[in-house]
Amino acid sequence: MYRIITIEREFGSGAAEIARDLSNRLGWTLWDHALTEEIAKLSHVECAAVEECEERVDSTFRRLAKVFWRGSYERSMPLADDQSFDADCFVATGQQVMKKVADAGNCVVVGRGAPYFLREHPDTFHVFLYAPRAERLRRLRLLGKGEREAEDLVNTVDRDRIIFVKHYFNADWPTRSLYHLMINTAIGNEIVISTILNTMRGLEHKSGTSLTGLPQDQHAVQSHR
Repeated sequence: MYRIITIEREFGSGAAEIARDLSNRLGWTLWDHALTEEIAKLSHVECAAVEECEERVDSTFRRLAKVFWRGSYERSMPLADDQSFDADCFVATGQQVMKKVADAGNCVVVGRGAPYFLREHPDTFHVFLYAPRAERLRRLRLLGKGEREAEDLVNTVDRDRIIFVKHYFNADWPTRSLYHLMINTAIGNEIVISTILNTMRGLEHKSGTSLTGLPQDQHAVQSHR
């Protein structure tokens, strides 16, 4: 039975909105910006210190850490103002949080290395969301990004994620073999969500279990209400 969905994404593909609607549909916990807050809490970071830290000039991998762990609507991951808290500590703290998330289950996790940290968990369903450049720019403009800013973010964020994943996980980004599904979000959010749920139900049907532990007919009613 799948208890966790990880959603990795290209920048601007609409993953935050899709993950939110998916978690609401299932009645599961959404770990998106809440993950950044949990990591900040474990690192003993005050909100004021976080805001100040975002204005500082970062070293290469410190900057990449913020990019990779951006949360809902791609907000930057909080980092402590203590210079000893570098990207290595950042990843280590993230691993602790991922273990806590995995133990709790019944959740949708957006980005933050979840497919890599949870790659050995058989109860985890991995999804990668992508979109054509024009679609990503369109979605970013809807979020209030200017044309130049949107272009710059699309050009740089995923490139930085590639470097970060290679450095810390010795893997290519995206690592296609990790994912059960890779979906073009240009087909529409509702179709994306339906595809995820239908594929999960299909795989669980083969093993004789349902997504939430309910009989298949009951789950079908619950997931489409």
